Amino acid sequence: MEREPDGSTTPTRREYVKYGGALIGGGLVAGCSSGSGSPDGSASTDDETAAATASAASTEQGYAVTMSPVGTVEFGSVPTDVAVYSLLYADAAVAYGHSGAVNSLGFDAETGGNTLDAYYERLDGVSFDSTELTQLNAGSGDVQVDKELLYELDSDLHLLDPALLDSFDGWDRSDIEDITDGVAPFFGNTFSRTHGAPPEGWRGSYEYYTLWEIVEKVAEVFRATDRYERLAAVREELVGEIQSSLPPESERPTVASGIFVEGSFYPSKLNSPGFGNAHTRPLGATDAFAGTDAGFGTTYDYETLLEVDPDVFLHQYGIAAYYDVADIRETVAADPVGGDLTAVTTDRFYPSGTPVQGPLMNLFQLEMTAKQLYPDRFGEWPGYTQGEPYPEIPEAERLFDRQRVADIVAGAF
Repeated sequence: MEREPDGSTTPTRREYVKYGGALIGGGLVAGCSSGSGSPDGSASTDDETAAATASAASTEQGYAVTMSPVGTVEFGSVPTDVAVYSLLYADAAVAYGHSGAVNSLGFDAETGGNTLDAYYERLDGVSFDSTELTQLNAGSGDVQVDKELLYELDSDLHLLDPALLDSFDGWDRSDIEDITDGVAPFFGNTFSRTHGAPPEGWRGSYEYYTLWEIVEKVAEVFRATDRYERLAAVREELVGEIQSSLPPESERPTVASGIFVEGSFYPSKLNSPGFGNAHTRPLGATDAFAGTDAGFGTTYDYETLLEVDPDVFLHQYGIAAYYDVADIRETVAADPVGGDLTAVTTDRFYPSGTPVQGPLMNLFQLEMTAKQLYPDRFGEWPGYTQGEPYPEIPEAERLFDRQRVADIVAGAF
């Protein structure tokens, strides 16, 4: 619905589209269908007949997809105008041939678009246009999303976790129900990233999924399970090749993951559950922070990190994202204590991937991490310059077939 200045609503293209939403068993059950005019393209003059026709079409041609915490969402057609918060869902939309459906990103759309395109540069014919996207997050101070933005976007679907929105100040379940009923349903799962606790009202039925379980469900939304299955096969082969070639555990490096901001390290555990580690956990490295208090809200100074002294440091968000890791490494090396870190003295302080990764990102990030951790097994990591695309790797040294993936995205199979 369009919102007038006085707060009233007027019909939109959803004049014959009915969204029903109700909390059933802790899940949001919603309908999503699209109406149409007469076969010759003219609009029907009989509202009731048009509505009945659209309803019948939805019943005959519709489909449903289920994912926690939203429950079952019913679709009358594939969504074509989708609000997205996380890069995971934007990357999935691209992978399934629906990049043009994305109308927003949660954070800086330019940076998010640059991150995606840094990987897509190595996939012939794959790209993502972020120039017209709306930024959902206010971008200053506390993380926040303005409810009015979702009304203004008037999307067919919100690829957002409603439990995440409910964790923001100013949001509650009634807001989510209102938007579900008045605009479009929600479909997303955020807290599977680290298996963190959702807001209290959502905890009883919240389920955690792997990255590839999530993107399989997104594929069902876009009716693209064929693409999903082929991409999942690439990923399975990639992980199988990596794991079959790993050195014995006693010969694997100790690895720290995290970010560095204004003199402090914010550590993350490398092998803990959650899709945020989908590019590191399969590689079986020794987590330098295992048995420590590393995690959300933890900060380490130089001295504390030196006590851990990892062989390798993987700096998150290091590929065309928020951090110039080469510059950060110089800053750390210039510190009297930081300069003694083994990862610095051996030049193994690397830019690493983005935890909020989708299926295409995950393939590149697995390859990148394998080369950074085990160069003797998978070839040297060629280095990376901030703002540039994912580095070009000679074909013989690639761990997965770029053209095969590009063909899958294009539907050429």
